[in-house]
Amino acid sequence: MFHKEGFKIIAVTFLIFAALSILVHFKIENDILQKGLFLVLLTLVVLILQFFRNPKRNFILNPEQVLSPVDGKVVVIEEVYEKEYFKDKRLQVSVFMSPLNVHVTRYPVGGNIVYSKYHPGKFLVAWHPKSSEENERTTVVVKSEAFGEVLHRQIAGALAKRIINYATTGQEVSQSSDSGFIKFGSRVDIFLPLGTKINVKLNQKVVGGVTVVAQK
Repeated sequence: MFHKEGFKIIAVTFLIFAALSILVHFKIENDILQKGLFLVLLTLVVLILQFFRNPKRNFILNPEQVLSPVDGKVVVIEEVYEKEYFKDKRLQVSVFMSPLNVHVTRYPVGGNIVYSKYHPGKFLVAWHPKSSEENERTTVVVKSEAFGEVLHRQIAGALAKRIINYATTGQEVSQSSDSGFIKFGSRVDIFLPLGTKINVKLNQKVVGGVTVVAQK
C-alpha cells in the first residue's frame, strides 16, 4: 500500500524506468554493462516504492497517551523554551527519519487544531541544532482533553525539499490519522507540558501512530 503523496512520483518513475530500460536494451551491446545498468534502474524504483509505502497498522487509540507522529529514532529529549507558540518551557521529544523510514506524519493526540502554520526556510541537516528554527517547517497545535495543547513540528532536512501539511485550524482530528507527509527524510519535534511522563529513550526506534511517546 502506498501513500497518496507518492502516486504521481511513482507513475513518473515507472515511465522513466520503462523508457531507460528500452534505451539500455537497444543501445548498450555489452551484456554485463546492460545488466548492471538495469539493476541500478531497478534499485532506484524499489527505493522510491519503499519511501512512499504506507503499511496498514492496527492503531490502539488512547487519549491518555501521546503516540509517535512518525517512524524513526528518538534524537532529542529535553526541556526547552518553545518560542513560536507557547513562549514558555516545554518538554521536547524529536524523532529523526532516514530516507528508509515510512514518512507519513500522524497526529500524536486527537482533538481540535488550534494552530497550523507553514514557515519557509533553509535546508540544514535535520539534526542541526538550529534546524527546528531555521529550516522549512510546519507547526501544528492540537488541543486534547488529557494533555491540553500539544505541538508537533515537521522539519525539512538536507534532502527533504517538500513538506505536506493537512492540518487546518478549527478541524477536529483523530489520534494517529494523517497529519501530513515529508518527502525524503527529516524530523518531527513534539512539545509537551512540563511534568509529562516520557516513555521513550534516546536512540530508541519508534513507530508512527503506535509507539507511546508519553502518557499521563
